[in-house]
Amino acid sequence: MTTSILPVDASVLGTFDIVHVLDPMELETHLKFVETQSTFDYFQATRDFLELQAHAYSGPVAFYGDKHGVFRIDTAGSDQGDGMIPTSSRVSERLHGRVWSYQSQDRDLIRVRFDSPITWITQRRLGSMTISNGGDRFAAQIDIGGDGIDGYCFSAVLDGRVTLIQNGTETTCASTHGIVFRATPGTRLMASDANARENLWIGASTLEHALENMLGNRLHGPLVFKPGFDWSSGLAASLRGQIDFLMHEIKRQGGAGDNPVALASLIDLVVSLVLRGIPHNYLERLDSGRFAAVPAYVRRAEDFMRANAAVVIRMEQVAAAAGCSVRTLGAVFRHFRDTTPLAALHAIRLEHVHAELKHAATGGSVAEVARRYGFTNPGRFTAAYRRRFGETPTETAKRHSR
Repeated sequence: MTTSILPVDASVLGTFDIVHVLDPMELETHLKFVETQSTFDYFQATRDFLELQAHAYSGPVAFYGDKHGVFRIDTAGSDQGDGMIPTSSRVSERLHGRVWSYQSQDRDLIRVRFDSPITWITQRRLGSMTISNGGDRFAAQIDIGGDGIDGYCFSAVLDGRVTLIQNGTETTCASTHGIVFRATPGTRLMASDANARENLWIGASTLEHALENMLGNRLHGPLVFKPGFDWSSGLAASLRGQIDFLMHEIKRQGGAGDNPVALASLIDLVVSLVLRGIPHNYLERLDSGRFAAVPAYVRRAEDFMRANAAVVIRMEQVAAAAGCSVRTLGAVFRHFRDTTPLAALHAIRLEHVHAELKHAATGGSVAEVARRYGFTNPGRFTAAYRRRFGETPTETAKRHSR
C-alpha cells in the first residue's frame, strides 16, 4: 500500500484547503461539502447520516473540519443506489467546475470491508494553482461531469498507471510519461490497482492570459495541450521538479505557500515552464521567437488604427502611416501577429465598442455605438462580440450601467 506524501492527521488539517479522507471500512463512499463550519452544518450532516443508516447496514462515520469547510463520510449503499462517490470540492468551485465521481472498476468489491484506507486524496490551493496527490489500492474510474472544471491538470504517476479517455482518445500515464487534460465534462480517468499520483492544477484563464502576453496578441482559439508527454527531459523535467518541491513545501508553516510575494514569483515560474515545456498548439509560435521583437511597421499601423477606429480608412492609408507597402504590411502582420491587417482593425474596433459600453463614455444605444465603429450588421456584430468577450454587447452594457 502506498503512503500519502502529505500528512493527514488532525494537527495539520488547517494547512490544506481540502483534505479528503475516505472511510477505511468502505470501498465506496459519499461525501458532502459545505462552505461554512456552522453548528447547523454539523447537525445537518449528522441528520443526513442517521437517515441513511436507517436504510443501510451500520458502519463508521468520521467528521473532519478545516478552515474552509466540513465534510461527511458515510457508507456505501446510500439513497443514490449506484455505488458512485459524487464530490464537489473547493478546487472545482474556484476553477468554475462542479462534479467529480469515483467508482470501483471491480463491482464485486463494493461490499467488502477493509481495515486500512483504500483511497486518499489531499490538496491545497496556492493562488491560481492547486497542488494535490492521491492514490487507490484498487482500480478506480474517475469521471468529470456537470459543467466540468475550467482548468488544466498536469499529472505524474508515482506508482501504477492512469489512462485518460477524452474525445475518443486514450492516453496512458506511467513512470516518466505524464498526462495533461482540460477537465471538460465527459473526461474519464481509469486508475490501476496500487496507483499513486501527483497533480498540478492551473486555472485556464491564468494560462491563457500568460500565453497572450507572451505572444503579444489575443489567442485565435483555445489552448490545447498534447495529452501525453515525457516528464524526464527539457523544461518538463524542470516543471516536475517544481511540483515535487511544492508537494513538500506546502507542509511547512511560513513557507512559499504562505508568502504572497514568493508565491506570485513561484506561480510565474511554473506557468512559464508549463507554456514553454509541455507541448501545445501555440508552442511552435513561442519557440520561433517571432513575437519577441515586433517591428515598427506593426506598431505604427496599430497606433494609426486605434486613433482612427471610428473613421472609414483603407489599407493603403494604414500602410502609408506604417511606412511600408500594402503587401509588406500584410506580410508583417501575418508573421508577427498571425492575422491580417483588416482582421486587426476589426478587433481594435471591437475593443473600442467594448470600452465604450463598459464606461458609457459617449452614451447612446448599443446599436449607435456599434454603427459609430462601422458595424452595420447587428447579427454579425453580436456574434463577433460574443466570440471576443464571452457575452453579448447588451449584457456588457447592462452589467456596467448598474
